[in-house]
Amino acid sequence: MRKIRVGIVFGGQSVEHEISILSARNVLAALDRSKFEPVLIGIDRSGRWLAQDPQKLLASAQDPRLVEVAPGMPVQLAIPISAPALAPPTGTGPVDVLFPVLHGTKGEDGSIQGLFEVAGIPYVGASVLGSAIGMDKDVMKRLLRDAHIPCAEFRTMRSDRFESDPEQACRELAMLGFPLFIKPASCGSSVGIRKVRDQAALMDAVGYAFQFDFKVIAEAAIDGREIELAVLGGDPPSVTIAGEIIVEHPDGFYSYDAKYIDKNGARVEIPAHIPGEQQRRAQTLALRTFEILECEGMARVDLFLKRNGDLIVNEINTIPGFTDISMYPKLWAASGVTATELITRLIELALRRGERRRAIQRSLPLA
Repeated sequence: MRKIRVGIVFGGQSVEHEISILSARNVLAALDRSKFEPVLIGIDRSGRWLAQDPQKLLASAQDPRLVEVAPGMPVQLAIPISAPALAPPTGTGPVDVLFPVLHGTKGEDGSIQGLFEVAGIPYVGASVLGSAIGMDKDVMKRLLRDAHIPCAEFRTMRSDRFESDPEQACRELAMLGFPLFIKPASCGSSVGIRKVRDQAALMDAVGYAFQFDFKVIAEAAIDGREIELAVLGGDPPSVTIAGEIIVEHPDGFYSYDAKYIDKNGARVEIPAHIPGEQQRRAQTLALRTFEILECEGMARVDLFLKRNGDLIVNEINTIPGFTDISMYPKLWAASGVTATELITRLIELALRRGERRRAIQRSLPLA
């Protein structure tokens, strides 16, 4: 029986390029080789699609500062009318399904999902719509707010508004009160985020965030525990037990350095030490968030648990990390699903969705 050819796509033109490589390595390591044949496709910083060597990826460094997409043969995305396919240079035929492990811009925001849709290739994870919503923190929070899902108070600022009158723009953002967080609207892995404790530091933080996006959000700081849950698509979707991130880094929040650079920057407790009633409410809220934001396949939902027991949605990640410290695979492992089983189920979900979409009527029958 022929193995299913899985194209693992990673790297990309994003500030999360390095984290994507670390995630892809773990996806490859967990892939069931009795069922699947991996085809590695690295997208370098210039946007070139290059075939990658599995053994070199598995042997790569674990420090994000030391990894990069390697040189390789170009990979062509072919979109013929009759048989759309992604054809690697090996001459062994097209891939059957794509597994994007692309965090951030042009990978998690619906861009590449749209390309896969046009090519007619099944892919793991959220659709174009769900990906775009999940990536844009402003749109995400507006949809949650309108659905009466609790989230932090926030304000949005676009670059042209800030550039026209920076001082007035900062005064508007400061109306949230301090401390607050300034974030690029469409970045992940805590890139570009600063915690601002007073007016004096606000201008610099906003300018810094605008280096990574044309839109930033200011978000009121929540005094609460950081609780995370993992959701796996299906009919119905399923959710893990809750885990907790305990930050011990000088930044004072779960920053990029706390996540990936400082080994002592944060610690994880799985399961989170919370009462059963809070656990059930967190699971219900995570599943509801997954549904409202049009997610499919997989997502990690991040919550805050306040001292009074209230739960606040922080954000959703539609391509969560698969690095050694990432919560998504850790939460599923603690919930009884191994990494190999998790990857298999994600691929099977993608193939089933591809079959359903091919069955959709695309033209009206002649009278």
